[in-house]
Amino acid sequence: MTDNVKVLIVDDHPLFRDALEVALIKSAIKPRDIKSVSTVSDAVNGLTAEDFNLVLLDLNLSDSQGFEGLSRIKAANALVPVIIVSATETAQAYGTAKSLGASAYIPKSSPLDAITDAIKSVLAGEEAFPEGPSDQDSSNSAAAEKLASLTPAQHRVMSCLSEGLLNKQIAFEMGISEATVKAHMTAIFRKLGANNRTQALLVFRDATRL
Repeated sequence: MTDNVKVLIVDDHPLFRDALEVALIKSAIKPRDIKSVSTVSDAVNGLTAEDFNLVLLDLNLSDSQGFEGLSRIKAANALVPVIIVSATETAQAYGTAKSLGASAYIPKSSPLDAITDAIKSVLAGEEAFPEGPSDQDSSNSAAAEKLASLTPAQHRVMSCLSEGLLNKQIAFEMGISEATVKAHMTAIFRKLGANNRTQALLVFRDATRL
């Protein structure tokens, strides 16, 4: 099951990266197939350059906060399973992660065996989310559901928009025409219930905040 499974760890704490590597090795992942980076930008570059079968993602990094990193990674590769690994332990966070396409959520307080079990579950095609009281904020949940309705291409456009890129720059980044970017924008505004970029960004920030 784990032959040739390549895993990308996205975490800026060396000690916790080491702990995740131990959990991956206990899950029968070969050390040579584990790569670690400390920023979402490096993760996106890595996903563009290589084929990974799993991503382990911290929520708070130097270049992303909350679920922005998850959105950017899903925009870069919609199919790769992502496990959120975070010190934030709330039902709201678990629900938002699931709405935005994560396959699992591992609180950083979890024992090593629980981390290993979650990794094995995801590699087997299952989900793994902690149980918790239903306290998810309704506005956050609604925004996350709207964002989850976007196609992979629309996610990429939204991710570029959140970075402040103009249509011409988005077109260059994605290798598409400006007319196609505008068509994506129209569809994004409709799905998010927004009339302009500012309103779309507000929905994006509501969806990705902790």
